[in-house]
Amino acid sequence: MHIETFKNETNYAGDISPAMAWQVLKEFKKSTLLDVRTYAELNFVGQPDLSSINKSVKNIELQIFPSGKLNSEFAKQAEVELENEHIEKGDPILFLCRSGARSAQSASLMAQRGWKNCYNIAFGFEGDPNEYHHRACINGWKKEGLPWIQL
Repeated sequence: MHIETFKNETNYAGDISPAMAWQVLKEFKKSTLLDVRTYAELNFVGQPDLSSINKSVKNIELQIFPSGKLNSEFAKQAEVELENEHIEKGDPILFLCRSGARSAQSASLMAQRGWKNCYNIAFGFEGDPNEYHHRACINGWKKEGLPWIQL
């Protein structure tokens, strides 16, 4: 399977659509999804549900709630999680946040550490806000109708 990317002028493998992310997760046995949102976001907004493809979402906060301070241990924590899941440096790692900004930063951090196939899920879980400042209306994981749950 070819992973179709856009915005390839990055130091990570590129940005992919939520639909492409779902295809990668389904078709690459050793692919994984790392959600970098806060635990509060996961609990109140929801998260992808990968149970139908026998996978689970990994979560490591890039920014600590409620301060918003950068998690200085993010890369180390991510590497431990990935290694525990037997993910190797060449396997596809998909990064997700609310809108695609923190996940792009996370993909970049991990690419700098030698993880070769780091992809940012563009538009994130909730996507861009519409004219009423509501999310999940224009783009993103939820808008594309991909599986998700609210805890």
